[in-house]
Amino acid sequence: MDLITLAILGFVSLLILLYLRMPVGIAMMLVGTVGIYMVRPAAALPKLAGEIFSEATSYPLTIIPLFVLMGNLAGVSGMSREIYGAAHAWLGRFRGGLASAAVVGCAGFSALSGSSLASAMTMGRVSLPEMKRFNYHDGLATGAIAAGGTLGILIPPSAGFVVYAILTEESIGRLFLAGVVPGLLLTLLFIAAIWITVTLDRSKAPATDDTMSALEKWKALWASSTIVGIIFLTIGGIYTGVFSATEAAGFGAFLAFLVTVYRRRMTRENIVQVFGQTLRATGTVYLILFGAFVFKTFVGFTGVTYALSLWVNELGLTGTQVVIAFLLMFIILGMFLDGFAMLVLTIPLVQPILEPLGVDMILFGVLAVIALEMGLISPPVGMNVFIVKSIAPDVPINQIFRGIWPFWIAMFATLIILLVFPSLALYLPNSMFGS
Repeated sequence: MDLITLAILGFVSLLILLYLRMPVGIAMMLVGTVGIYMVRPAAALPKLAGEIFSEATSYPLTIIPLFVLMGNLAGVSGMSREIYGAAHAWLGRFRGGLASAAVVGCAGFSALSGSSLASAMTMGRVSLPEMKRFNYHDGLATGAIAAGGTLGILIPPSAGFVVYAILTEESIGRLFLAGVVPGLLLTLLFIAAIWITVTLDRSKAPATDDTMSALEKWKALWASSTIVGIIFLTIGGIYTGVFSATEAAGFGAFLAFLVTVYRRRMTRENIVQVFGQTLRATGTVYLILFGAFVFKTFVGFTGVTYALSLWVNELGLTGTQVVIAFLLMFIILGMFLDGFAMLVLTIPLVQPILEPLGVDMILFGVLAVIALEMGLISPPVGMNVFIVKSIAPDVPINQIFRGIWPFWIAMFATLIILLVFPSLALYLPNSMFGS
């Protein structure tokens, strides 16, 4: 069988298995192993065992369980509620302020958890009752939480950046720093989307009389100083060169552990919850990576990436044009595939095409993660939408999807801004590590 045809059959088989709800990692391992056997029979089992052992013993990958642990500890210790409380105190009195506070809370919690689903779940439980109390429109309230949660894979520490870095062999530290300014920009655009929405229809966010004195606001801000301090020490440590990204994850998890113990929240129930959630989340990501590298080896054996790069070269397209085409592909795929599945499926294909065109893979990583974020709130799969649905069972799913469109447009605007001004993403990593 022709190798290109074999590669196409491999991708088709993988999509069928994913459609049948087989776990992403297992599906990729199965298709990748069978594909390698079809090309080089003697290499199939050694490659399967070798890739699993290589990733399972990879030191940089320890960053995933450490940051997940840090986020879970922040949840049980009450730090997540404090960051929302501070945002609520300062923004709550403005029309649409509670929705804006939910977005800011998600951004703050994202800087500890690195997970979009955890951010949406945690902040949804904290902020949704407040918005319901003041009669916010269900679409705006749930849409803000679903969209705000996606910041978990853009604002460092981001699990999406870690997976992208492992797949492309780029620096995790550079990717983390590259996500800081785009993450803050997207947070501001989300707040702008809320402001525009409530300006056009004031009934979606009734005015509140829940005002606080200046002293109460500063007290709320001081109460959030613990989580802000941990974020500053971990991310600031990476930027100043004090820590590597992995060391920063360990240091941050240790600080979160100390805070949890100091507040006497390290109960037996919380220990089971924190470490159980950490193990489940870590196991899921590791399984995906095991399958990704086996499948990546199969794709490399077929030579399909080289054939695609030659085809793109013959078309005479520029790097920017190819990047735009791939981003549009990501946005469409995100409507049907889980975000991590989309990354591990596409990055091994697109990297060999983009690098010869001179595309900065750090910048492309930021753009790809934003496109992945768009998929997290796009129908019909939209994982974050279904997470919010689980904590707001009385809100129809169609209403939640309608509520996310202003935020989806804000994400699309962020992509355009970064394509026009790439230095917004590259300034921090280039100033720290050199261009």
